[in-house]
Amino acid sequence: MIKKLLLLALLSTLLLAQNESFSKSKKMLRQIYQGHQTTIYCDCKYNYKNKKNMIDKESCGYIPRNIRTKKGKINQRANRIEWEHLIPAENFGRQFACWREGNPECIKKNGKTYKGRKCCEKVNQKYRVMQADMHNLFPAVGELNGDRKNFRFDFEEAVGGQYGECKFDVLFKQKRARVKDDIRGIIARDYLYFNKQYGMKLSKQELNKYQSWNKLYPPNEWEIERNQRIAKKQRNLNPFIPSK
Repeated sequence: MIKKLLLLALLSTLLLAQNESFSKSKKMLRQIYQGHQTTIYCDCKYNYKNKKNMIDKESCGYIPRNIRTKKGKINQRANRIEWEHLIPAENFGRQFACWREGNPECIKKNGKTYKGRKCCEKVNQKYRVMQADMHNLFPAVGELNGDRKNFRFDFEEAVGGQYGECKFDVLFKQKRARVKDDIRGIIARDYLYFNKQYGMKLSKQELNKYQSWNKLYPPNEWEIERNQRIAKKQRNLNPFIPSK
């Protein structure tokens, strides 16, 4: 009994030691990606110093799907990078009651309750840790991040053309996103990591898909280096990525 209590106390201490701030993670990721400022889906080069247009579109052949918003304004998300949750926050957040049902602590002054991300950020520490986990955060062109929403990754490979030469397809009606084959392994190891680290549920079909992708598409040098850099800041490795 004493050993169990000590173990629980240790696990609690480790959890408290983890970063719970999404904004802090984004700042650290800027440092982690120094020397490799390239987006996840399109391999576009980007530069934070160019505030008006961070994305080097010529480096990847990216052409925005929408140059302007529905209101006629310039689509700023096509000109900036955003830190994409490769596993969308909704996908792991909906396992918590705060996401699905709200919480007594999440009540506005007018008596209405709120749920989803706002509630979970306020009341659930595990959710905050998962949301801030840098192993799941990747730089992406803002427009692609917005278009992908919380869609699942499709079994089929991307054809391209929707965003110029970028091989990334969003199937809006089917609520699916298709990617090029050389990042399938990155996606697989991220999902397998969340499944192991946090107990995030995967269907049998998804688990088989990601286990297959993990074997078929081994990590490249940057994925291994990225894992090491994150470990120095976050104090844990993705065990599905081999060390140097």
